[in-house]
Amino acid sequence: MQYLVRHRTVYDYPDKVAESHHLARLRPLQDAGQQCLSHELTIDPVPGVRVERVDAFGNAFTFFAQQAAYGKLTVEAVSVVETSDGVVTDLEASPPWEEVVELLAEDSAAVHLEAQPFRFPTLQVPVGEALADYARLSFTPGCPLLSAARDLTGRIFRDFKFDPTATTVSTPVETVLKKRRGVCQDFAHLAIACLRSLGLAVRYISGYLETAPPPGKPRLVGADASHAWISVYCPRTGWVDFDPTNNCIPGPRHLRLARGRDFSDVSPLRGVTFGGGGQQPKVMVDVIPHPEAAGRMPVPGNR
Repeated sequence: MQYLVRHRTVYDYPDKVAESHHLARLRPLQDAGQQCLSHELTIDPVPGVRVERVDAFGNAFTFFAQQAAYGKLTVEAVSVVETSDGVVTDLEASPPWEEVVELLAEDSAAVHLEAQPFRFPTLQVPVGEALADYARLSFTPGCPLLSAARDLTGRIFRDFKFDPTATTVSTPVETVLKKRRGVCQDFAHLAIACLRSLGLAVRYISGYLETAPPPGKPRLVGADASHAWISVYCPRTGWVDFDPTNNCIPGPRHLRLARGRDFSDVSPLRGVTFGGGGQQPKVMVDVIPHPEAAGRMPVPGNR
């Protein structure tokens, strides 16, 4: 399946910004299940410094610096992405979760080293006994790792209410666990915290999810949003994705943008500004099946 993705962010400042520095992670991932066929990142005003790099987790990013005063900043990424159905994983055939915990803790084989950074707590994803207790309702003795992970994400879907007003980007995981409300970022962080509290390796995945308008209604431009889910490391299989917000295993409608230990590693756009007097960013996202996008958006080049 091919998609045209547009991610547009506009910052309007009440006062002039004297100088700013930014990191943009807006180029979709290139891996076995997804190909980024083209990508163009446009920045207005044109920055004085612009550098393209790849971070430690394999995410392409752009560093740019604005060195002249400005009152408005627009950052727009337009990409064409092709996704595949992927390989169907037999969850029941995965090894018992306790064996995986022991392997990750004791085995230093190079094949498992990529999982090690994703076993430990971070500022946004702590570990603790309350989180482990919630996970153990799914991770019963001898249960296959991936079956247990699927059950855990299903329980989060049933036990927690999607509520955009309940949390902010800085709401602690412990608060989400107590209030049982949040958004996709919260549910991804919660699932990761539960699994890492047991000693497992889990990645945070940022991306997009194709949404469909109501029957008979046109697709609204800019009405889509960024999404988040998790990826669990299984020694015999590799990384397997789960979406606790939608109670599903991500497929071709899930488009992967970046991966990291938590949201702070994969934020699509972040930066430091000098001056400006505060700002209210406006973010617009469109995820459109490529044939439907003909004539609606320019198809980007590779920039």
